[in-house]
Amino acid sequence: EIETMKKGFLAEPAKKAEAGSSASEKEAVSDVKQQLEKMDLGDQSAKTKPADSSEPAQTDSTARPRMGLPSVNLSDQTKMYKLGPPRKGPIASIVLGMAGSGKTTLMQRINVAIHQKKLPSYIINLDPAVRSVPYGCNIDIRDTVSYKQVMKHYQLGPNGGIMTALNLFATKFDQVMSLIEKRADELTHIFVDTPGQIEVFTWSASGTIISDMLAYSFPTVAVYVVDTPRTASPVTFMSNMLYACSIMYKLRLPFVLVFNKTDICSADFAMEWMSDYDKFQEAVSKEKAYSGSLASSMGLAIEEFYRSIRAVAVSAVSGEGMDRLFEAINEAAQEYLDVYRPMLEAKVREKEERERRAMRRKLRKTREMLAKAGSIEVPGMGGRGMGEEEE
Repeated sequence: EIETMKKGFLAEPAKKAEAGSSASEKEAVSDVKQQLEKMDLGDQSAKTKPADSSEPAQTDSTARPRMGLPSVNLSDQTKMYKLGPPRKGPIASIVLGMAGSGKTTLMQRINVAIHQKKLPSYIINLDPAVRSVPYGCNIDIRDTVSYKQVMKHYQLGPNGGIMTALNLFATKFDQVMSLIEKRADELTHIFVDTPGQIEVFTWSASGTIISDMLAYSFPTVAVYVVDTPRTASPVTFMSNMLYACSIMYKLRLPFVLVFNKTDICSADFAMEWMSDYDKFQEAVSKEKAYSGSLASSMGLAIEEFYRSIRAVAVSAVSGEGMDRLFEAINEAAQEYLDVYRPMLEAKVREKEERERRAMRRKLRKTREMLAKAGSIEVPGMGGRGMGEEEE
């Protein structure tokens, strides 16, 4: 919007100034430029105190600024995000899962592990409704978007407020990427904590934008957290697997399935059901309702899904299985480089080729129209089509 305003406000005055307009016009152009450069939804100039100010800067982490964009100069941002050069790190892990599956507690345990292992990492919180996080995060959506103000302004409920807050934040996620890029050479991991509203990454555009932008720059892995005690029922287990399967095919990223809370309930039964369909069939046969027969048929249908993922059992409370989790993430990152990165490159090449063909068609049509009108002599239109070189 700012770039559009610049074009609208500054196009004619700038031309006049370049042609030698009066000093007052030049000053007007300069003033408008300064005003537009200062504009951002976060009102950074109002929030930031000068260095020599007598009043101390506000450091209370509980005081959140008003809803707006991240406090980064918009003029420094690129309009279009492109596929970056291939590199082995840092590894970006998007932590997903149902509400109550233990994502935030797992993030706390991950934070402890990266400090113990001395792995320089970046942690991002994308849950705008959480009251507090038990770990230190480098980027927090709550510093940018006020969840309660979104609900009030758009007259939304809790779920709608979270979805809208993520949509607003996703529109300027390129600014988040620019902050990460500045430290990318020093980092080994990037962990992204997400809200329990799993529909953000199943059908919402914001989830696709965030995952694609990370995948275009870094080896990216989807980490799906499952509440193990609540999946003891084969029907509930199959429901979780269907959610995981839909997310994997939506994001098109390497996938790590994490069975959490193994300090309460062992995940051996889940591992067995995934590796042996007969065992799952035996368990689901005890379900007399229609859901039992449906789960049985679905279990047979997604056997291929089980072969393409890595499953890990962990306890976010005790820390059991964390070493295996990091191993699985590293293996998935290598899979990204071997399989998913070539797919992304092919997708980008295909898109660029489509755009080139569309531009050629438009150019050909324009030249034909001008030739028919007789307004100009069009080269290359003397009764024959244009060649590749002329285009």
